Amino acid sequence: MDTVQETTHQPGTEEKAKPVTPQSTATTDKSAKSAKPAVGSSAGARTKTVESEKPLDPVNKIRRGIIWSLVGGFLATNFLMFLRFFLPRTLFEPSTVFRVGFPSDFGIGVETKFQQQYRVWVVRNAERLFVIYARCTHLGCTPDWKPAENKFKCPCHGSGYTSEGINFEGPAPRPMDRAHVELDPEGQIVVDTSKLYKWPKGEKDEFNDAGSFLHV
Repeated sequence: MDTVQETTHQPGTEEKAKPVTPQSTATTDKSAKSAKPAVGSSAGARTKTVESEKPLDPVNKIRRGIIWSLVGGFLATNFLMFLRFFLPRTLFEPSTVFRVGFPSDFGIGVETKFQQQYRVWVVRNAERLFVIYARCTHLGCTPDWKPAENKFKCPCHGSGYTSEGINFEGPAPRPMDRAHVELDPEGQIVVDTSKLYKWPKGEKDEFNDAGSFLHV
């Protein structure tokens, strides 16, 4: 007969079952996060979305255009100045010999219509017609004719001259010069400002020399 052995359990000899503790949700989430590939890894690089660059701001385009235009203008100006250095410098001045019309075109008094173009006044009195060169003998300014005062007045330093160009006030040291005059074959008055008749201070005047006036 089979013998059935009974196992006798001694008190205090029983093994205690270890309690099973369920993993917390926080641990699970932490593990999931740690499993995510880093951005710098190859896996992260494969999954990362590459963002395209934003288009350039229109304001910046305009600013760049203005800057380049200024730079180009500066360089062009300097280049033109460089070329100008090799070109001849010519002064365009009015001719010193010109016609002013017939003696009968002028009445007694001062004619100023040739002042701006030729810098002269045509003066006629009862006996003579002559041409005064409109240059103050003080510092070379151009006087103005004052009909109300019947005199020439220099605006620079106040020199005053009679209707015949004789100085009488201000710092002017002597009368204004007179230009050479003669009649051409047609009877017109030809003026030559390259030849002037003067009256130096304390010396004899040249206003009675031939060519300094015309008889009328």
